[in-house]
Amino acid sequence: MAEAAGSAVSIVIPCYNEAKVFPHLREALASLMESLESDWDLEIVLVDDGSHDDTWEHICSYAADDDRIRGIALSRNFSHQNALSCGYQFATGDAIVCMDADLQDPPEVITEMLGKWREGADVVYAVRESREGESVFKRWTAAAFYRIARALGAEHLKADSGDFRLMSRRALDALLSMPEYHRFIRGMVGWIGFKTSTVRYRRKPRKAGETKYTLRKMLRFASDAIVSFSILPLRLAYLAAVGSCLFVLAYLVYVVAMHWAFGASLVPGWTSLLLVVTVFGGMNLLCVGIMGEYLGRTYEQTKGRPLYFVRDN
Repeated sequence: MAEAAGSAVSIVIPCYNEAKVFPHLREALASLMESLESDWDLEIVLVDDGSHDDTWEHICSYAADDDRIRGIALSRNFSHQNALSCGYQFATGDAIVCMDADLQDPPEVITEMLGKWREGADVVYAVRESREGESVFKRWTAAAFYRIARALGAEHLKADSGDFRLMSRRALDALLSMPEYHRFIRGMVGWIGFKTSTVRYRRKPRKAGETKYTLRKMLRFASDAIVSFSILPLRLAYLAAVGSCLFVLAYLVYVVAMHWAFGASLVPGWTSLLLVVTVFGGMNLLCVGIMGEYLGRTYEQTKGRPLYFVRDN
């Protein structure tokens, strides 16, 4: 069961080069805390993920003005998922909410999340009904990503939800007990189970600044999601190799049949040789590449390095 009203609530916000949006974030958080402070004990955990601008100075100033604000600076940029993991480690609340600093996920939705938590939910997903201010390409790839990831094995992934969610203390403790190095937290939260609920909202355009999720980072994120939760790519490589072998075998049967029926040459030319070499060579490289992807992650996991290092807090 969830805790009763009056409990402590932590809001974790990873930040990376968010100096431009920080004044807007501070204003939004002030309004949120004013609306919640009569019912909840609040804590805001701001994690600077190795920013190169004045983000950390903004965080320090905010913390100096309000003792409910806690700032943590990482020694370098360790990625959004690791910065979020750091914030989760330092959060002390009975309910923990994560949101991004760009205010695309409106803080006022947190009130509704807390209501669902009061009713007994351990994980409350914020599900996007729309994504304002984003390109057609970004909306299409985001929708395709969730469907493909679920089809490939991440069946616990909540469609159209991001890292904007609430977790109870026991759900967070379960998440923190999972030592993955390549962390796809959205899938990990779904995997742990517990009672869930959802709230729906319209995602707003970024308040200021620029998105930090480049196409390269999006592809890396998608790769982590698929490899972390599915061995289906390995099986698909195996099936593709078998399919290629069957195709080449069928072609050889055809050549032999043509030879016996019409006296055609068993070696009609370079096309046949090129076909066989290309198909088998390509399949070998594909299979080795997929196995290497899994092996590389196993290697990095066995090194046991920390997810992040804290420079200041």
